[in-house]
Amino acid sequence: MSNYLIDGEKGNPLFIFAHGAGAGMDHAFMESVAKGLAKRGIQVVRFNFPYMVKRAEDGKKRPPDRAPKLLEAYQAVIAEFADNGPIVIGGKSMGGRMSSLLAEEANVAGVACLGFPFHPPGKPEKFKGEHLATLEKPTLILQGERDTFGKKEEFAEFELSSSVQVSFIPDGDHSFKPRKSSGHTELGNIQLAVKHLAEFIFEVYGEK
Repeated sequence: MSNYLIDGEKGNPLFIFAHGAGAGMDHAFMESVAKGLAKRGIQVVRFNFPYMVKRAEDGKKRPPDRAPKLLEAYQAVIAEFADNGPIVIGGKSMGGRMSSLLAEEANVAGVACLGFPFHPPGKPEKFKGEHLATLEKPTLILQGERDTFGKKEEFAEFELSSSVQVSFIPDGDHSFKPRKSSGHTELGNIQLAVKHLAEFIFEVYGEK
């Protein structure tokens, strides 16, 4: 099995897309976003963190590696694909948080976080977004309005740098899924997220 899943054409703006804590690079959410971006002219590279590689090999569930190991693995992927200059990196939940911790790396031009895990559900005191106050690179946070890891109404209390832009996904949960009663659909919300993400990536690359 290849270490990467790559969608879209070589030479297009490149987006490295990291998975969340509980599901790997081939998860349906990751697949939908990657293929949606590829249709819009972006090349997307997905990869598995080391603990997920092991899970793929033996089927045993493992907790995520500690942050230093995750970041080291991520840096190796960036180094492999950044030979043509700075790139946009991002991810789902934990993958987005790891991306934001690598924002100031030389090879990173921008960061996109899909469902940023500001805190564990129900534990706002365990805040994990302090570094977002000092980010200097363009950063996009796409957040479901009902995300229990950081709801829309909590953002008034979050300190975010002026280089961080936030777009809320209507009635979305941590995976952008809305309630049926909202009138929104999961497919529509993912398409909206892909649209925002593509616009951001092209902007960072200086293309419209």
